[in-house]
Amino acid sequence: MTGVTDGSAPTDASHAAGGPGRRRAPRPGRSRWLAAVGVAALAGVLGLTLALRAGATPACAAPPAAAPPVAAAPIAAAPPTGGTVHKGKATFYDSKGAGGNCSYPSAPANRLYVALGPSEYAAGAACGGHLDVTGPKGSVRVLVVDQCPECEPGHLDLSREAFARIADPVQGIVAVSYRAVVDPPLPGPLTFRIKEGSSQYWFAVLVADHGNPLRAVEVRQGNSGGWRTAARQDYNYWLVESGAGPGPYSIRVTDGYGHRVTAGGIRMAPGQVQRGTVRMYGGGTSGSVRSTAPKRSASPRPSASPTPSAASQSSSPAAPSAETTPVDAAVVPLAADAPAGRCGGH
Repeated sequence: MTGVTDGSAPTDASHAAGGPGRRRAPRPGRSRWLAAVGVAALAGVLGLTLALRAGATPACAAPPAAAPPVAAAPIAAAPPTGGTVHKGKATFYDSKGAGGNCSYPSAPANRLYVALGPSEYAAGAACGGHLDVTGPKGSVRVLVVDQCPECEPGHLDLSREAFARIADPVQGIVAVSYRAVVDPPLPGPLTFRIKEGSSQYWFAVLVADHGNPLRAVEVRQGNSGGWRTAARQDYNYWLVESGAGPGPYSIRVTDGYGHRVTAGGIRMAPGQVQRGTVRMYGGGTSGSVRSTAPKRSASPRPSASPTPSAASQSSSPAAPSAETTPVDAAVVPLAADAPAGRCGGH
């Protein structure tokens, strides 16, 4: 018996269900549908090609590559100045003696001091300046004596005593506002400490009790001749690499607000604090120096501070000068002395 499939050629009944040896013929309707799809696809390709040639952007095109991120501009290192109010945070640390990055031999008597992060410490430019810091409990005035390497801008690391003036130490960290103090009261005339190892061939001096951050220090032999510009070091000494002669010296000091004074009669006396008779502001503009015996205290923390080579050191003592005033046997500590150490011991 024969039968007819759905529109295909006749076949035996035994193969009607697609028995072995035969493929079922395709449906004519499906063939027409596939042909229509093919024509549509071809038309789409042709249309896309024409559109691309005409400059059009296909809707499915990949988006343009994103521009690479622009690196943030580095923060310029500069100490807080001018009385501008800043917002930040405060922590505290305990010094373990002398030797903060500013190289002051000891902590100030009131133990109110601060360490600043690198951007505000500014390679020593902030040393000896003052900040008024306000927290939850009140305000305190602190002396800049140290650097806190891990502190970001606005992070103040206070002495424990200073922190206790503005917040409960149990809090550990608090929000604060702070500003630089312009022309704070001075503890006395300028002081000068010639660094150990100095000679007529290599000269370094630490200036203290100046109130505002310093901008420049210049040195000359005696009271005449040209001034030699000293370079500020990040440990707060001012260096004349080639030396300034055997002394005595005149030292001209300029602060960040334009005050300028000159102190004379400073001897080559490494390790001794020599207190002048001139104040950075609010007094005379020049004066001689009264030398004092050195205060015995721990040496500052060894750091990047260079020492002169053996060839550059002179074993001969400096010749006495008529400009040198008599030595006072009393010990006069630096009023702007600072604590040791680094911050972070909270």
